[in-house]
Amino acid sequence: MKLIVGLGNPGSQYNFTRHNFGFLALDFYAKVKGLTWEKEKRHALWLKDGERILIKPQTFYNESGRAVQEFMQFYKLTPAGLLVVCDDFWLDFGQMRYRAKGSDGGSNGLKSIIQYLGTTEFARLRLGTNDGDLRQKMGDVDFVLSKFTEAEKAKLPDLLREICARIEEIG
Repeated sequence: MKLIVGLGNPGSQYNFTRHNFGFLALDFYAKVKGLTWEKEKRHALWLKDGERILIKPQTFYNESGRAVQEFMQFYKLTPAGLLVVCDDFWLDFGQMRYRAKGSDGGSNGLKSIIQYLGTTEFARLRLGTNDGDLRQKMGDVDFVLSKFTEAEKAKLPDLLREICARIEEIG
């Protein structure tokens, strides 16, 4: 069984923000597959797609590890079967980077998961959100909580299809 976790913040005010790119990717995946999110269970919205369970933690981004740990313990899953999909403002918008294991790379969501699971031995798919000029003007906190620009929104459908293909390939 594979657990795929999209990182983001709960609440409609965070829809289409850079920090919710993980949620957006899994929402798109669910829509393409014709799947519906179940009610909250173990602090996460979840759905099952064959041998995959997808979750969106409802504990806020910086506490994602709590929901992931509870879900994994409840279903007796191991970090070897975990894939985390998250935003990364170090990567340019549209770039993706897959790693089978590694550090948090400055992501508080990954840092929380590492803390709760006690390991860095899980896969992650980082989704680039960087727009150097805008990020520089806004600062990091405001940037990650900002909405995608109109130009970025126009590219999202094709990019989300690529992300879904990567999720299928990895997970």
